[in-house]
Amino acid sequence: MVLTTGNKSEMAVGYFTLYGDSVGGYGVIKDVLKTRVYDLCRYVNRRDGRETINESVITKPPSAELRPDQRDDQSLPPYEVLDPILALYVEDDRTAPEIVELGHDEATVRRVCRLVDINEYKRRQCPPGVKVSTKAFGKDRRLPITNAYR
Repeated sequence: MVLTTGNKSEMAVGYFTLYGDSVGGYGVIKDVLKTRVYDLCRYVNRRDGRETINESVITKPPSAELRPDQRDDQSLPPYEVLDPILALYVEDDRTAPEIVELGHDEATVRRVCRLVDINEYKRRQCPPGVKVSTKAFGKDRRLPITNAYR
């Protein structure tokens, strides 16, 4: 079975291709935020006492590689900024104003929340996967798509 490579951060904001990194029968890291994926990679290497996962995979700037020299942070906030907002919005059911109140930049929060909401249609086309958080996409969190959820 083909396993997908999409993670929760990318799925949340629609930063994946339906015929690329979401193709497959099962999403092993579907419910894992991107910064946690990197943490897990470092853990595997420490545990194994060797470079099981090439260091370049961990240190290379994230990119969808759809064009030369493209980086995710050219169109998304850095994952260190994005992931805490996603955790609050998706997993903790916080509203955008509540997240801003916690000290996050208002424009960034509003943009991230909007990206999450408008990409429900894309997430519905993804394969099932492991649930490891308190709230995963799919059964735990579904939004209506016919009214553009505004």
